[in-house]
Amino acid sequence: MRSKVLVPVLAALAVLTACGSDATPATSQPGTPDKVKVGVIPIVDVAPIYLGKAQGFFSKRNIDLTMEQAQGGAAIVPGVISGQYQFGFSNIVSLLVAGQQKVPIKVVANGVNSTGDPAKDFGQLLVKDPAIKTAKDLEGKTVATNTVKNIVDTSVKEIVRKAGGDPAKVNFVELAFPDMGAALDAGRVQAMFVVEPFLAPALAKGGRSLGGYADVDPKLCVAAYFTSTQLTAQNPDLVKRFTEAMQESLAYADAHADAVRQTVPTYTQIKADAAGAMTLPKWAATVDTASVGKMNQLLVTNGVLSAPVDTTKLLP
Repeated sequence: MRSKVLVPVLAALAVLTACGSDATPATSQPGTPDKVKVGVIPIVDVAPIYLGKAQGFFSKRNIDLTMEQAQGGAAIVPGVISGQYQFGFSNIVSLLVAGQQKVPIKVVANGVNSTGDPAKDFGQLLVKDPAIKTAKDLEGKTVATNTVKNIVDTSVKEIVRKAGGDPAKVNFVELAFPDMGAALDAGRVQAMFVVEPFLAPALAKGGRSLGGYADVDPKLCVAAYFTSTQLTAQNPDLVKRFTEAMQESLAYADAHADAVRQTVPTYTQIKADAAGAMTLPKWAATVDTASVGKMNQLLVTNGVLSAPVDTTKLLP
């Protein structure tokens, strides 16, 4: 829910405002690599940063990189603000919501994108009931989403809207991605929007796709790397070097699918056979600002945002 995104962020801001932050942003020291900690989630989306570290893209820019895993982006945002992490990874909706709340963050690099093909995307809307032929048929039905008022249910609503349906007539229930398949099989939900590595086995068990992230935008920016505005002001050179290293890492991952599949099991609980069957996302080297703008407007349409966020302050 929206509160899951905002409550820890706003709580962190309250602490920082009242007490000040004891954390000191990473600063460059002559001849000494900058120690940089990045808050990430153990999912396929962040494979590029692990590959980039292994390939030396960060070390050659004098960055001593460490990844610290969090359960979700809601914990990463306040971690970046407090200085626990110098950079973090979060989905674009959470970042837009944080932007509306004046949370002092700045996107510095792209994270992950739709593949461009709704039927071959790494996140898709699946059904099993043969009576549900298009997304319009989901009116009055229950759809599983990992979180409401975020990127998954926003995508589902747009898929329904494009099929001529009324998104307001779709019911959503929150379920963790690993639990969605069983709920669909048992008929507790009539559809689910699920991402890899849970998508491939669901398709193998007879799930039918009604669309994917690409229905929102073929180049949809699903997530991004960000930092605090404090760090951008105090150490712009480090931010520049991190951004350049991430861009190289994203391009490398996008061009080396086999390396991605080999790397994913090293930092997640995804097994090698599951990694081999996954539909991989697109990793563009730069943020697709047009798709962020489209999502910005959709969040207003769906009532998640009261007004569009000024993305010139949020995006690179």
